[in-house]
Amino acid sequence: MTEPLHILVTGAGGFVGQRLVRALLAQGHLGERAIGTITALDQVRGELADDPRLRFVEGSMGDAAVRDRALQPGVDVVFHLAAVPGGAAERDYALGHAVNVQATQALFEALREQPRPPVVVYTSTIGVYGVPLPRSPVDDRTPTHPTMSYGTQKLMMEATLSDFSRRGWLDGRAVRLPGVLARPRQPNGLLSAYLSDVFSALRAGERFTLPVAAHSTSWVMSVSCVVRNLIHAASLSPDTLPAWRAWNLPALCLRADALVDALADVLGDHVRELVSYAPNEALEAQFGRYPPLLAETADRLGFQHDGDAVTLVRNVLAQLGPT
Repeated sequence: MTEPLHILVTGAGGFVGQRLVRALLAQGHLGERAIGTITALDQVRGELADDPRLRFVEGSMGDAAVRDRALQPGVDVVFHLAAVPGGAAERDYALGHAVNVQATQALFEALREQPRPPVVVYTSTIGVYGVPLPRSPVDDRTPTHPTMSYGTQKLMMEATLSDFSRRGWLDGRAVRLPGVLARPRQPNGLLSAYLSDVFSALRAGERFTLPVAAHSTSWVMSVSCVVRNLIHAASLSPDTLPAWRAWNLPALCLRADALVDALADVLGDHVRELVSYAPNEALEAQFGRYPPLLAETADRLGFQHDGDAVTLVRNVLAQLGPT
């Protein structure tokens, strides 16, 4: 009889982490194996409910004692979400490097000691490409030239994950996340937070100024779609994966005004009158000038985007809950 899986989720108390843990518990299995235990590692528990299969380990991933406790008695699958995000990592290089590089490297090294090479799903970022992006479509072969420390740190760990996978020490899968919608309206270190804040503002009937032009374009995905793709990544056979264990997810490429139009389709035409545009050149250069995105690897492996702008809006509003 196959033993149940032990799954570790780092950053489990965060925006994506909480939803991933809930989805895994609800699903109850990964592939053909039942989920026995989910170890949720974070400094805050968030809104993770009590469940006999859920084991919460409080502390920093960079703390060796905490890390060792989270890995006992051995893990089969790791979802590594914990990170210092873009804006925060840019403002505080030492903190970003400590978490995004040193603690991540330490985790990967510790996973080498597991009885069997675990599957490791790592959340990377489209920030590995840097700006300005080419006018032609971006694909998995587009050269990476990160222009923020966060993108550099994630690219470094993509390389480590691929090298450790080549050596057979673990079975890595790094997915480059686009803008994930819609995060709570609170300080979170993300310079692209406006892409999330517009949902909460318009749903509440508040006026909102987008800091980009109406024709600006961004790559976006609902958090529910991200969670489905993360679980799918963990379910893939290693025989189907490329040697470089990192690829783009098939996100939607949307203009800002198209996103507003989709919100109007769902919430009502009146929300268009609540939106104004005041482009911030530096911000738009970093987050609002994205060309079409091609995701050949992800398409071949069965990953999916939200479908269209209106479906994305519906998915986002559904996870925001009642007003």
